[in-house]
Amino acid sequence: MKAVGLRGTEEIVENSGDRRSRAGAACRSPLGLVGNTPVLWVPDLLSRSGAGFWAKLEGCNPGGIKDRTALFMVERARSRGELASGAPIIESTSGTLGLGLALAGLIHRHPVTLVTDPGMEPLMRRLLAAHGARVDMVHEPHLEGGWQEARRRRVRELVAARPGAFCPDQYNNPDNVDAYEGLALELAAQLRDVDVLVCSVGTGGHSAGVSRVLRRFFPELRLVGVDTIGSTIFGQPARARLMRGLGSSIHPRNVDYAAFDEVHWVAPGEAVWACRRLAAERYATGGWSVGAVALAASWIARTRSADAGIVAVFPDGPQRYFDTVYNDAYCAEHGLLGVVPAEEPDELSDPAEREVVRWTRCATVVDPLNGDVHGGKENRR
Repeated sequence: MKAVGLRGTEEIVENSGDRRSRAGAACRSPLGLVGNTPVLWVPDLLSRSGAGFWAKLEGCNPGGIKDRTALFMVERARSRGELASGAPIIESTSGTLGLGLALAGLIHRHPVTLVTDPGMEPLMRRLLAAHGARVDMVHEPHLEGGWQEARRRRVRELVAARPGAFCPDQYNNPDNVDAYEGLALELAAQLRDVDVLVCSVGTGGHSAGVSRVLRRFFPELRLVGVDTIGSTIFGQPARARLMRGLGSSIHPRNVDYAAFDEVHWVAPGEAVWACRRLAAERYATGGWSVGAVALAASWIARTRSADAGIVAVFPDGPQRYFDTVYNDAYCAEHGLLGVVPAEEPDELSDPAEREVVRWTRCATVVDPLNGDVHGGKENRR
């Protein structure tokens, strides 16, 4: 085996025949592992139509997509003097942001406390502790705001008790949006055309940040939001939710309602079906958000022109879901096995029309806080 060329930190080596392998970057810090994630072509999961979409595999970051925003929010806070050297970081998380903050704390030498709830997977709790974070558990949901509001109130208590402590406030911090410029620039470099961007929505950070930058390059870009049933983000009533990582029982200010052209809600059993289909057919695995986004992106690919450039952001990998999405006993207990999504979503003319219980689409996007109506600019297929 001999070296046949060098490109920056990548060495191309000659293997047997004409096959070649490309070495990744050599990193002296874990910081170098974040970003530059690949895109993978995914055929339509629902039929053999020949259509498909590109998946941005953010699970290739050490902890997932929120490594980007955790590092960015911490670095910005340090540069503005809001976070002093060695001061504690305290935040609410359902999991993925916690991994990113543990990484940021390690790199910048800050102790990290993460407030979570009993819905966090045991694997995630142990992994966060292994990475040096302190995990603080709330045990009762808030009467109106559910587990999220209970966690946020606990964060405020801890911050008040620790002078100098910093809370990134991922739900409302505009740095959470700005953090995704790099992801958008990667997509613009990786793909010739991006006509539709499909994103899960939780805090609203990556859907707002990526779409804003991509529209510099592709002004006609359409943004599709993907939510879970039982989430109040797009005007549905808040209910207890099985799916974590997307959806909300509060209204994060980082959600850019005006940026969306339509929204899809997906049920847990439908997301499980999509996750397992992805794993079996494309070796692409992830959690609830990945399954929900893939389901919506498949339908969009099938209903638009063959040359449309469709990109779905896959926020994480499969590790934390081994005992939920990929566990037959868990799925059977919650009635998630054997659920096959319909080939078409249900349709709503307005989010307040009725409460959704399965995959449903609405081209009218309403900001629940002020009633502003967006979306439905042009129902192009």
